Amino acid sequence: MSQEDFNQAAELVKKLKTQPDNSELLQIYSLYKQATVGDVNTSRPGMLDFAGKSKWDAWETKKGMSKEDAMKAYIALVEEMKTKYGLAE
Repeated sequence: MSQEDFNQAAELVKKLKTQPDNSELLQIYSLYKQATVGDVNTSRPGMLDFAGKSKWDAWETKKGMSKEDAMKAYIALVEEMKTKYGLAE
């Protein structure tokens, strides 16, 4: 699994026929952030930023995961979603 495979998966996820549900989107987001940035490096968003808090919390669950492992998990998840939702042409 290479950076190129990861970049390809990041493009594929944008072409799914159906948008994944919120929990799947949070998984995709958290793995992408962990693979590209590493551990959470910002403060948790404020009380009224519900979407921001959800994203931050999902990313926080990946704390300690290596960038390489996050890339592998991201690619595997996108492949799973590609099978589940199909790709738009």
